[in-house]
Amino acid sequence: MEENIPNTELLPNKIVEEDEPFHHVNNPAADIKPVMKKYLGVPNHAEQNKNKFFFSDGDAKVEITVVTDQIIRVRLAPHGVFLDEFSYAVPELKHKEVSFKLLENEYEFCVSTPAVNCHIRKKDFFISFSDQNDNITSADAVPMHWEENIKFGGYYVFCTKTCQPEESFFGLGDKPTEFNLRGKRLKNWNTDAYSFAWNQDPLYRSIPFYISLNDDIAHGIFFDNTFKSQFDFGAEDKTKTSFWADGGELQYYYIHGPHMMDVVKSYHILTGTHPMPPLWAFGYHQCRWSYYPEAKVKKITKGFRENKIPCDGIYLDIDYMDGYRCFTWNRKYFPDPKRMISELAADGFKTVVIIDPGIRVDDNYEVFKEGKKNRYFCRRSDDYFMEGHVWPGRCQFPDFTNPEVRKWWGSLFDGLVELGVAGVWNDMNEPAVFGAGTFPDDVRHNYDGYRGSHRKAHNIYGMQMVRSTYEGLRSVMKNKRPFTITRAGYSGVQRFSSVWTGDNVASWEHLKLGNIQCQRLSVSGISFCGTDIGGFSGEPDGELFTRWIQMGTFSPFMRAHSAGDTKEREPWSFGEPFTAINRKFIELRYKLIPYLYSAFWEHHRYGFPILRPLVMQEQEVLSNHFRQDEFTYGDKILVCPVLEPGQTNRNVYLPKGKWYNFWTNEMVEGGKEINVLTPLDIIPIFVKAGSVIPEYPVMQYVGEKAIEEVILNIYYSNYEVNSFLFEDYGETFAYEQDIYLEKKFVVNGHPKGMTIEQSMEGLYTPRYDAYHFKLMGLPFKTYKIFALEYENRIIGIAPIYPFKAGAFKRFFI
Repeated sequence: MEENIPNTELLPNKIVEEDEPFHHVNNPAADIKPVMKKYLGVPNHAEQNKNKFFFSDGDAKVEITVVTDQIIRVRLAPHGVFLDEFSYAVPELKHKEVSFKLLENEYEFCVSTPAVNCHIRKKDFFISFSDQNDNITSADAVPMHWEENIKFGGYYVFCTKTCQPEESFFGLGDKPTEFNLRGKRLKNWNTDAYSFAWNQDPLYRSIPFYISLNDDIAHGIFFDNTFKSQFDFGAEDKTKTSFWADGGELQYYYIHGPHMMDVVKSYHILTGTHPMPPLWAFGYHQCRWSYYPEAKVKKITKGFRENKIPCDGIYLDIDYMDGYRCFTWNRKYFPDPKRMISELAADGFKTVVIIDPGIRVDDNYEVFKEGKKNRYFCRRSDDYFMEGHVWPGRCQFPDFTNPEVRKWWGSLFDGLVELGVAGVWNDMNEPAVFGAGTFPDDVRHNYDGYRGSHRKAHNIYGMQMVRSTYEGLRSVMKNKRPFTITRAGYSGVQRFSSVWTGDNVASWEHLKLGNIQCQRLSVSGISFCGTDIGGFSGEPDGELFTRWIQMGTFSPFMRAHSAGDTKEREPWSFGEPFTAINRKFIELRYKLIPYLYSAFWEHHRYGFPILRPLVMQEQEVLSNHFRQDEFTYGDKILVCPVLEPGQTNRNVYLPKGKWYNFWTNEMVEGGKEINVLTPLDIIPIFVKAGSVIPEYPVMQYVGEKAIEEVILNIYYSNYEVNSFLFEDYGETFAYEQDIYLEKKFVVNGHPKGMTIEQSMEGLYTPRYDAYHFKLMGLPFKTYKIFALEYENRIIGIAPIYPFKAGAFKRFFI
């Protein structure tokens, strides 16, 4: 993006002399200036209204809002009038008690909080940010600028910042490229990208949020603009990074670190976190386009039980519908869906069905008739209903930006829930239209009363669809947690849904891409993510499928999915030894569900991402800025998938500290790269020393049998380490009324012993009675386990194995 900035020092504001004659012209248009970029001039004064500060150059106005100590919002109004304040990403701009002040000297204005300073330079309106040690973390390279959009009205808006020589960039959602975005130029425009390729852009989601890391200081920029936007991370000019949009407002949030984790947590303060899903959603899910008729579905589910491979979710793609009409059933394939779903549930399977936004134009179709009668469908600028072809044929599309339409759409799920459907999969909601790609620009949207064309609403259409799905399910399912999944979304979509990375390909390249994409989504606010295991299109061999199962074991969302023109790929499809290895890892998934559930609670309540790239562990190590294979699953388990065919060993970097090889229990000192053997049935997994890893018994599905004891895998460390275990009913919203149990374990060892302390918060009572300790890495021989405090009383030195799970406070081993 080429910048043509005037020298504001040499071009002061023009002064019109009072006696300058006024000349009429016969052609008034002759004096109209050509459309060109305009830049902020010189700020001439400052005003304050509570936590908002306004600066003007006499025409344009800039608003600086203090949101928290770490978050400052910047808005630009080219001619001094701001748009109405509304955001789908930030539902409520909560103002915490923050100490801030406005400072001024001859060079600048400065809005200061205890963590960050926002500088507005007087000579040219450059905006920069610094920490309290006067480190400049973000600085304009040119003033904010804009260009009038003659065709549509409004403005193209631009912001360009300096890019430091060793600055790295992360985030932006599901981009299929290297994890570090330095040198990339990327676009946000939700797109149906079937069988996408490496570096193909854009894809399904628009997440205009990135994290910058330079000189061991991290900050984030969230450009809350739903129009088509672009980001340049030193691609055109390695000294500059820019972001701009085709319309809307230049509004961004500066989010201060200094650690990457701080940035992500603050981003979640703005855009929210995932709600707690039902516990069964963490199990293994099986999907295909399509499993039909009923006999085929039953054959697949029977295969899981006969092969003793755990599975919780079975998916029905578009062929379950009558002529692809949403909310209907093909009675030829599924003559009695309620009976079928009930029988599947009795065998431990939850049924998830697909829903698309395209509603067939058919006056005999009740959903279309009702939507047409109430004018719920999108219309074009001349008031014609927008129509396009998708799976059912000629379709119209609900305007999910209309609250009334969202409520209506949500109510339509009542029939599916009545039949026993447990989850809903939202697809084709970029929105995708055959031939045209998506909706025309002139489609009008309600936009929750703020009005807009499809240029404004395109990137949030899918998010508002899954919002109406989630809110509708929550209403009709009463106190049960809905499970939803969406292909398209915008920042904040995590409040309503999980996601997957879309229609990938059965290739080793896409296995690598999926690993990167899930890490990127996690640090971009969307932790509940996964890939189509095995690849959607193309044909994996047994080795590739098994390596994908191994990686998927450590994806927060674990689902295999494939296209209808490919061979079937259930975990047993490739024969031995692949079946046994796939079973081994899916069983491991189920053993670790209490650990994943606890990590999800830390995400929901505290804003931690579930998948954490190595750069988030050690951002001060420059080489980690470019590592993209290894990640931690929660904060205690490090995983490095095998991403090459025939690979029997691979190098793995371990962060500083002590780590245990999960398979051998061998302790390894971190802060270095090691070589690990990787036969087909092994991927490198390491556990942080001092961790307490909870484990459930293997089940064929979540809740198959009562849990009588929880295994606590305890890894010795000679320093203090905290671990967490979250427990609740697993399917209700009782946790919102504090009906949960958050357990904290503190492990601390020395050469001749180790203590384990437990504290608890919440009102939930688990149904199991006992813990089973498994101790790893003890540097001494264990003779006894002593309870120093047990059942709220001091009992001195006495062996107490076995013991009650909820009773102990402190043990010495």
